[in-house]
Amino acid sequence: MNNPLISVTITTKNEEKNIENCIKSILEQSYKNIEVIVVDNDSTDKTKEIALMYTQNVFDKGPERSAQRNYGMIDKSNGEYVMFIDADMILSSNLVENCVNFINNNKIDALWIPEIVMGDKFFSKCRRFERTFYNGTSIDGARFFRKKKFVEVDGFDITMSGPEDWDIDKKIKRENIKLLDTKDSVIYHNEVEFNLKKYLSKKGYYAKSFDGYISKWGKDDEDIKKQFGLGYRYFGVFLENGKWKKLLSHPILAFGMYFLRFLVGVSFLINKK
Repeated sequence: MNNPLISVTITTKNEEKNIENCIKSILEQSYKNIEVIVVDNDSTDKTKEIALMYTQNVFDKGPERSAQRNYGMIDKSNGEYVMFIDADMILSSNLVENCVNFINNNKIDALWIPEIVMGDKFFSKCRRFERTFYNGTSIDGARFFRKKKFVEVDGFDITMSGPEDWDIDKKIKRENIKLLDTKDSVIYHNEVEFNLKKYLSKKGYYAKSFDGYISKWGKDDEDIKKQFGLGYRYFGVFLENGKWKKLLSHPILAFGMYFLRFLVGVSFLINKK
């Protein structure tokens, strides 16, 4: 049985609260031929110290996450497949095994992986609800790649911080990416300490790269129309393929989700000025 090496890159900056659980979720995978790579951006806490307890593949790289990801996934990885996650993410136990089987069986270059946002706060629940609408759409972004293809397209565009996830999907071509639809194979995104002010600040920061992304592919590109058009971004993605039924079934979460989307839109407009 083919048992290729899988390289998982974690990008970090002051993640001492999350990094241990993240790495443990990788080491406890049902698939065992995995190398863990941590690429840190000048942490001032114990992130690197904790990471070194589990892997010697701990490196320094900046200035942004695109450069960190490329460094880990291209320069430092040895795997046939590469994957990136954030330090506040936890993998379900059979995720990597199912990714390997799914990408091979479908003869594709990359995978979108469903995410479940964690947390009991109201807006965490709204974010969890919102994320269920994005899987496999133009709003999603691939995380698991054939390294050969990832290198061929030169990885992430290091001039971007935010839309680089959408950009690489376009470089690989969306028809060569599929959604991992194996049951219980998910990434848990830890937003237990959800902070609305920090959330909006992060979204505003990402918005600064949008003009470069739009210019690169053209405002008439079909994906860009969906990603930035009010029609799809605020309605279409939540209504298509029968998903509108979820909105009717969870009106309070739907209201909270749209309130967040409204605030993100305002933040985008402010940062465009």
